[in-house]
Amino acid sequence: MDMVDPSGRSVAASKALAKRPASLTGVVVGLLDNSKPNARALLDGVGQALRERFGAREIRLWDKPGSSRAAATEVLDDIAAACDVALTASAD
Repeated sequence: MDMVDPSGRSVAASKALAKRPASLTGVVVGLLDNSKPNARALLDGVGQALRERFGAREIRLWDKPGSSRAAATEVLDDIAAACDVALTASAD
């Protein structure tokens, strides 16, 4: 009989979280629409709440070509250059 250890081992390296602002007041927030149904509606509502309730200065929106495809490097670079924080959403 062969015995198998079910615990496995992970080789993934841990990464530090990105720095977060103390407040969203006055920041530019980037929103990345993953192109799933209703993702835009979800992000529009989140963007509005971030402006009204948390004082975000500006909400900028980008699109991905599809939910199963990664955003282009140029899009990610543009978001990083233009925004203080960024969010993406998944909806159906």
